[in-house]
Amino acid sequence: MSNLSFSNDWQTWALIVGLGFPLLVVLLGEVIYHLQRRGKPLAATLVVVKNLVLPVLMLMLLIRNVLKLDVNDNFPKLVATLFWISVIYASLSLLNVILFEEAEGNTWRARMPKLLIDLSKLFLVLVGSAIVLAAVWGADLAGLATGLGVSSIVIGLALQDTLGSVMSGIALLLERPFSVGDWLRIGDIEGQVIDINWRSVRLLTLERQVIIVPHQFIGKEIIRNYSQPERIYNQRLNIGFSYDTPPNLVKQVLTSTALATQGILAEPEPEIKTTSYDETAIIYEVEFFIENFEDVEQILDRFMTRVWYAAQRNNLTLYRYRYSSLVEPAAKADSASSKLAQSLHSIPGFMPLAREAKNLDDLTKGTILQKFGAGEKVIRQGDPGNALYIIIAGQAKVTVTNKLGMELEVMTILSGEFFGEMALFSGEPSPVSIAAVDDLQVLVVYSDAVNTMIERQPSLGREIGQIIEARSKAVSMAGQADV
Repeated sequence: MSNLSFSNDWQTWALIVGLGFPLLVVLLGEVIYHLQRRGKPLAATLVVVKNLVLPVLMLMLLIRNVLKLDVNDNFPKLVATLFWISVIYASLSLLNVILFEEAEGNTWRARMPKLLIDLSKLFLVLVGSAIVLAAVWGADLAGLATGLGVSSIVIGLALQDTLGSVMSGIALLLERPFSVGDWLRIGDIEGQVIDINWRSVRLLTLERQVIIVPHQFIGKEIIRNYSQPERIYNQRLNIGFSYDTPPNLVKQVLTSTALATQGILAEPEPEIKTTSYDETAIIYEVEFFIENFEDVEQILDRFMTRVWYAAQRNNLTLYRYRYSSLVEPAAKADSASSKLAQSLHSIPGFMPLAREAKNLDDLTKGTILQKFGAGEKVIRQGDPGNALYIIIAGQAKVTVTNKLGMELEVMTILSGEFFGEMALFSGEPSPVSIAAVDDLQVLVVYSDAVNTMIERQPSLGREIGQIIEARSKAVSMAGQADV
């Protein structure tokens, strides 16, 4: 290294370095502070200038103009190299802020994947570093390029599968066919995207298993995105009913069952279509939409369970492959008559009616036996009432929606008790909802049969009136509650 030599202007440069560097650091610090408070991405670029570019620049000025070291020595060359690399890095950071960080939505700049931006920055840094090596150190770029070219061929052949995945990943990231949180079907694989990286996509399946799918495999398969353009999922299934059942009645029952199933959306509305006439049954296609694909199995279970109860209540015959499911009407009538007798015997006010066979025969004509699954609504608040429901087995809960829109439980109705009387006798819509607590079996006694009961047993009307009064008070108190 050459000896130190001083000139007449070394004091000027020493003053510039000694005073200018602290002043610039303080000034940049204040600017960075205000930009960070306003959330401006330019602050990150100024931090690079303050902590890297400015100190190296001052060191280079000190070496060249104050200490007068020979610029061809190794140490000044190292400082110059570090300075130009830091300038390149700061310039790339500024370019990134201008082009991408402040890009407006739905533009090519906003859709540019971070992986491609990082790779582009790395490439530009390497090119800039090569230019600095040639300018500062006098390196032979032609020989370096030849060596890198041969090495790149060897590395490319060794890593062609990995590089193929990377290039496929870059193409997918540019196209953006899906994002984290979307539910996908890729070939035979189905799951939710939990991570997208430079080589693969990680999916979480309904069985809670993580599957790693390389981008190269994704690029060769058809991708079904269940979350775009809307985050709703379409589900279809086929159900068979007997030829004895009118198709319009089946469609009505299946539609109401779908709308009453938790998790199935009312908009778009479920659709029921008659698809084929098989050898032993008419096949109907049920199509509905759900919002969360991960809940599809639970929603299907709820829907298919309720279909059975709805079919039983509406005397629909579900198709079974091996055995006939037809039930003779006489057997159903005998069952209803027997159940009616047992139910009336269990309610003190109805016991006189149950003693005479003629009463039971007359009442059975206006009575049907129905079953409801746990959680199903037997009566909804606001529905008209035209029947009295006598519980044969199970329990039901009475709920009311208060002025705040909250559904509150009023009471529980046990086996042997009845409900539906408030809407039936008032002629107004039901003030409450009735839902099955567990599997519920009820006898539905329609208004004509109820009127016959009261005519033959006048005291029954008074007892029902007392029950209506007591339940109305409980419902009124619950409806006025604030919580």
